[in-house]
Amino acid sequence: MSLRLRLALFGTAVVALTLVLFGALLYGLLARGVATNQDDALRGRAGQAAAGLNAAPDIAPRSPVAPADLRTSTEIFVEVLDRSWSVVYSTGVLDGAAPTIALRLRSGASHGAFDTESGLRLYAMPFSNGFVITGQSTRVPQSNLSGVVGFLVISGVPTLLAALAASWLVAGRALKPLKDVAGAADEIGRTRDFGRRLPSRRSRDEVALLSTSFNRMLEQLQDSFESQRRFIADASHELRTPLTTIQGNAGLLAHGPPIAEAVQRAAATDIAEESERMGRLVDRLLTLARADSGLRLELAPVDLRAVVVDVTRQAGTVHPERAFEVQVQGDAAGSGSARPGASRVESPLKFDVHVAGDEDALRQLLWILIDNALRYSRSAISVHLEVDSGWARLMVGDDGPGIAVEDRERIFERFYKVDVARSHTDASPTGHGAGLGLSIARWITEQHRGRIIADRSAAGGAGLYVDLPLLPRS
Repeated sequence: MSLRLRLALFGTAVVALTLVLFGALLYGLLARGVATNQDDALRGRAGQAAAGLNAAPDIAPRSPVAPADLRTSTEIFVEVLDRSWSVVYSTGVLDGAAPTIALRLRSGASHGAFDTESGLRLYAMPFSNGFVITGQSTRVPQSNLSGVVGFLVISGVPTLLAALAASWLVAGRALKPLKDVAGAADEIGRTRDFGRRLPSRRSRDEVALLSTSFNRMLEQLQDSFESQRRFIADASHELRTPLTTIQGNAGLLAHGPPIAEAVQRAAATDIAEESERMGRLVDRLLTLARADSGLRLELAPVDLRAVVVDVTRQAGTVHPERAFEVQVQGDAAGSGSARPGASRVESPLKFDVHVAGDEDALRQLLWILIDNALRYSRSAISVHLEVDSGWARLMVGDDGPGIAVEDRERIFERFYKVDVARSHTDASPTGHGAGLGLSIARWITEQHRGRIIADRSAAGGAGLYVDLPLLPRS
């Protein structure tokens, strides 16, 4: 059953219920009024008869000219009785004889009383020489009420039909915008035209709100669709480059002409480097895919100071040609550094900096920042950890050319290409990086309820700052 039909039937049901309640109330009021009118008519006719009988010197029994059969007649009849309750005169007969008067009516007749018996409504009152009884069939008020019921039924049927038609038209008019929205959604799904929008409505009703929300959803879908399409295209391009290099060198080694040993080693080195690069790219693509699927990191207390010390030590071992400097604000032995050529870097940091985080993800975050700095730096890389007002700020800087102001926000976008001056950064697909590392860094930071920004370092190069909320002290 369609929504329009359900709304029309609901509207009709409401009208029908209203008619039933109104008819019941009207019937009750009319029934009470009809009964009162009958009693008033019987009392008035009895009063007239008593007034005429009081003027007569005496009463003598006599037969009526044409008594009415009270089984069928609806007229008011009059019956006169003497003081001993013997019938003197009656204008109506019941089964060929004057109606008998019950004892309960006799007991109240001296003051005027009503009673119903044998299908008759009776009223008794005294006069000077006896009692006067007036009566009428109880079918009279029932007949009047039957007419009212018939009128209500006859008038209710077209009213319900009119209500059904009106509800159908109103529901159709009200649901037309929803039908338009459904049709537009279906067509957008078939054509994948996310640039289409519903027309704006001047009203401020719920349908206008739905149209606005639907257009807003389409904008988000369009942005997501375009971003996903660019992501797939860029990922395909980035994967194709190392794969082409690997295939070319592997083909040269497997099927090419005899080549010198130095060339073979160079080809094998290229294959190893490009395989490693493609492995990193695939790993980061998988990380971003998990992030897009709604992956949430499990956070637990982590000593950020220990993570910084451990990762910078490993980085100094892997890259002995660079000098690593680690500093913490407010520490008496506040800095540790190594000259180029040192294989290890030890930091003299003395206190713990605990945050709610995922230790593996925080290590990955710091490695991404250090790898990014390694591609820029000329000789030195600085890692600073500061604590201020319930926040831990981690800064990784270099002494390279720095990041242009207009690029400081966009470098966190996936596959964003920056100026050639920084083309060797992981944020740029034009160099050895795929432009995914800083996107992952931002996702990890947001998962830790922090923020990451790009600015200048103290050495004049690029500085990447990560702010993370500290755990409250126990």
